[in-house]
Amino acid sequence: MSASDLRSWKDRPFELLQELERRSRAAAMGSDTPGGISDEWVGVAFRIGDHQLLASRDEVREVLPLPTTTRVPGAIYWIRGLANVRGQLLPLTDMRAFLDTETTRPTRTSRVLVVNHRLIPAGLIVDEVLGFRRFVDAERAPLSEVGESEFKAFVTGAFSRDGQVSPVLGLTELVESERFLQAAE
Repeated sequence: MSASDLRSWKDRPFELLQELERRSRAAAMGSDTPGGISDEWVGVAFRIGDHQLLASRDEVREVLPLPTTTRVPGAIYWIRGLANVRGQLLPLTDMRAFLDTETTRPTRTSRVLVVNHRLIPAGLIVDEVLGFRRFVDAERAPLSEVGESEFKAFVTGAFSRDGQVSPVLGLTELVESERFLQAAE
């Protein structure tokens, strides 16, 4: 519909407001189809070691530079410590150590993915955040293309672009896993 179509609603102000709201919601979701339905998947791309991974945008609350941490006595080796983030304590997990590879050496590109979970506060230390990535349904890859890796148990999907398969790491599955919740030595 164009602006001239909206003029035809001048005698029906309530319906006009409803149509404007529908269009605003569709634009905010990146779609101009009725109801804002889109077949686009949006995630955050990040790197752990040599692995490029994705996490659903809905599972990442925010991305932070690596904050100052306080070590927690008796915590398992992959718990880096606690950070004070705007007055809230956030446990930080070294993802390289958690995945049984090696400890992350903090660099200027190291970041924390704050998991968007209602009950479990968690910050995941990754080597680098590469930004948002958008994929269409046609770019979905079968899980069989992911291959064996340390994080395979937490992979919930995959996308393929330009010959590179990027696994989707399910952050909710990860933080709710028994291993993640057993943080004491």
